[in-house]
Amino acid sequence: MGMPTARLTGLLLAAGAGRRYGGPKALAAPDGQAWAVTAARALLDGGCGDVLVVTGAQAEEVDGVLASAFGSDDRVGTTFCGTWQEGMGASLAAGLTSLVARGRAVPTAALVHLVDLPDVGPEVVARVLGAADPSGADSLARAAYQGVPGHPVLLGQRHWQAVLGDSRGDAGARSYLRRARPALVECGDLATGVDVDER
Repeated sequence: MGMPTARLTGLLLAAGAGRRYGGPKALAAPDGQAWAVTAARALLDGGCGDVLVVTGAQAEEVDGVLASAFGSDDRVGTTFCGTWQEGMGASLAAGLTSLVARGRAVPTAALVHLVDLPDVGPEVVARVLGAADPSGADSLARAAYQGVPGHPVLLGQRHWQAVLGDSRGDAGARSYLRRARPALVECGDLATGVDVDER
């Protein structure tokens, strides 16, 4: 897979309550492994130097599942979004703000991914990273599935402030990405990229 770089962090949004699904999708494990673990592994194996998981609903349980899966692997960490009920935009803002707070260790880019895309594996991550400079502060690319834009999305650091200004409700970075027009990386041969909303 991709070559890991500490300058690139996988930012996994996993804070939602999954009301339509019947519980937090970060904890969903229809195949025996929680989706939070599956997604974090995909980000690491696909080339991210580390992963920051944004938690919210049942955060302690999600923290426990991740700790059980990754043990002392310090490449996987969590940050709690106290306003997670406001939607994905709040989670994205919390994650980017946490990355900025790393000071001199702030990554130059973040690969934003969603926890409820269980068929998006490391191959997709690697392809998106391979189509752009994954450690470039100006990088802007996103996976597409049969031409439809999806996740993960590569956000170079220079885009973060504008994304933070737009991150509200469930829109996340949608309005900014519509204006900025990231490079689309076709991954429809690797996954559907469809989010799972119901069991």
